[in-house]
Amino acid sequence: MGIIIYSDDSETVWNAFRFGSFALAEGDSVKVFLLGKGVECESLDTSKFVVTEQMRTFLDAGGEIFACGSCLKIRQSEGSDVCPLSTMRDLYDIVTESDKTVTF
Repeated sequence: MGIIIYSDDSETVWNAFRFGSFALAEGDSVKVFLLGKGVECESLDTSKFVVTEQMRTFLDAGGEIFACGSCLKIRQSEGSDVCPLSTMRDLYDIVTESDKTVTF
């Protein structure tokens, strides 16, 4: 399954990673691609929605996260261990190789 996150809304991103973790627990392979505002996800923690905790849970369950390199560069960011610099090729591969693609 491919999940594309374009939002910078804490609740939306938190739920996207919760859904990804659930799908992994059901036995699916899940890859998340962060696009546009979605690359800001590591800075979205609030008291109600601890996005980084959900991201870590997703990764610990075997999920993979990719982050749009151009989107990161526009924001003067180089990515991180959690959100590695990725390309349109990575996004294309996720979409074409996934049986389902969900966007948030």
